[in-house]
Amino acid sequence: MSISTQVLLSAMLIALGSGTQAQNLIGEVLCGTEEEIHAKLTRQFGAVKAGEGLRDPDAMLEIWTNPKSGDWTLVQSYAGGRTCILAMGEYWEMITPAPDESAGTAG
Repeated sequence: MSISTQVLLSAMLIALGSGTQAQNLIGEVLCGTEEEIHAKLTRQFGAVKAGEGLRDPDAMLEIWTNPKSGDWTLVQSYAGGRTCILAMGEYWEMITPAPDESAGTAG
């Protein structure tokens, strides 16, 4: 696990054990404006947006990855302007479907 992922996960664990303070710390660590979160992912974690999709009319999900380290981050942006990191992990692998699989129809 990369150092940056370890630091963020450590902050989350400390926050979870701190009761009321946990909600404030998690909110500060994991949420911000779209510009703030995207800048942090790009500059601090070396991540690039790998994909995105509409979750519902008010929320967009994004996957950010660091191609060198294999770290990944799941981000949700809300229509009101708030953007939050929902999950982080490692060993991201892009899977390209075989040519015959990509021609299938969506349900």
